[in-house]
Amino acid sequence: MTSGVRTRFAPAPSGSIHVGNARTGLFSWAFARHAGGAFVLRIEDTDASRVTEEAFHGVMDSLRWLGIDWDEGPDVGGPHAPYRQSQRLDIYREMTERLLSSGDAYPCYCTEEELEERRKAALARGEPPGYDGKCRDPDVRAAFEAEGRTAVIRFAMPEREHVVHDLAKGEVRWAPGHLRDFVLVRSDGSPVFLLAVAVDDMLMEITHVIRGDDLLASAPRNAAVIEALGGTPPAYAHVPQVNGSDGKPLSKRHGSTSVEAFRERGILPEALMNYLALLGWSKDAETTFLSKQELIDAFEIERVSRNPARFDVGKLEWMNNHYVQSLDDDDLASRCLHFLSVAGLSPDLELLRRAMPLVKERMKTLSDSVDLLRFLFTDDITLDEKAAEVVSKAPDGYLRSVAEALAELRPWDAETIKAELDELAAGTGLNRTKGFQPVRAAVTGSTVSPPLPESLELLGRERAIERLRSAS
Repeated sequence: MTSGVRTRFAPAPSGSIHVGNARTGLFSWAFARHAGGAFVLRIEDTDASRVTEEAFHGVMDSLRWLGIDWDEGPDVGGPHAPYRQSQRLDIYREMTERLLSSGDAYPCYCTEEELEERRKAALARGEPPGYDGKCRDPDVRAAFEAEGRTAVIRFAMPEREHVVHDLAKGEVRWAPGHLRDFVLVRSDGSPVFLLAVAVDDMLMEITHVIRGDDLLASAPRNAAVIEALGGTPPAYAHVPQVNGSDGKPLSKRHGSTSVEAFRERGILPEALMNYLALLGWSKDAETTFLSKQELIDAFEIERVSRNPARFDVGKLEWMNNHYVQSLDDDDLASRCLHFLSVAGLSPDLELLRRAMPLVKERMKTLSDSVDLLRFLFTDDITLDEKAAEVVSKAPDGYLRSVAEALAELRPWDAETIKAELDELAAGTGLNRTKGFQPVRAAVTGSTVSPPLPESLELLGRERAIERLRSAS
């Protein structure tokens, strides 16, 4: 490492990682790599009711697949281990005791019903809701404790103006008294987000926190806890969230929203990284495609837009097609192999490689290879509705005559096949489109396929003729 910059990404593994969260992690990673600093992966898994081991490993797998690596983390260790919050509970208890001893935190015995009643009363008076500090009074606490009440631990928020010099949003201020005392530890002893994040950022010596702007209000609270513990708060950069096509925060109602879902659809990791990088950030007005190294070289947090980014699946697929076309045939074939296998097909790798030049321009995602190439790797061909209609409207005897002509054709290559099909179509009074379509439908089961002569060459004479005769 050549600098003291230390960033972190701290997902909560309650499911597959959301692309909006992945973009935040990508920005944090790119910032550290650009500065020659360290990138830390920390797992926020204190909520046992939401976290699973499968999701924990899935988050790391998705990040690695996307191309994000880390210098410290739960699987690689580091000087500030452990990197799972569920394994740091003793640390949080120790820090809580320090805050209680210094008077920066105190037990609060107010019940949920009392808090709600006082909240409504404050609203009725036109005052902002929030804890009113009742249990700051030692006498009140003593009386409540005598009743046998259980307590949470609250942080005594300094009653002054709070300022965050945000690297993405600029200077943000909170007036004195606006930020009320907040809970650090629940009544069952478990730490809340505001305590664990502050403690971890301080002890792990995080210098820059890049996260979504939905957490902006947490920044002055995190900073106040760190300062009370004698630390220096990191610099904050709160980036706008990612919205769907309707302008609302991206969620499952918009369709695929997780890295894993796009991976399963056949989006390439280099395409998704490129697309996420350009959601609310830009190298310059002209750059659309950039490699991982180009992103690292160019990334500056000041170039992040202050406006929410809009996720456009169509643009992602267009970008993915660019990357698909840039792959050599061997690489593309090996990537498509997984999707064909999942679909129950057992493709010959050499035949698959030969098919790549025919389909790469048409493939928005790798999963498109299944529909485009199924006809090559199975003889269980069922005509879809459109294909059946095209075959039924072919001139009487047309497919049979095509089968007989192709049976005698030599050599069996795309150029010779194309010339023969053109001649057969013309002899029947059909143009190329109308002459080719029933043949395509009969041999592939679809009206959409790679170029027909090349498809027939790859399929082979015997299989092609058998399908034509079966459909005639």
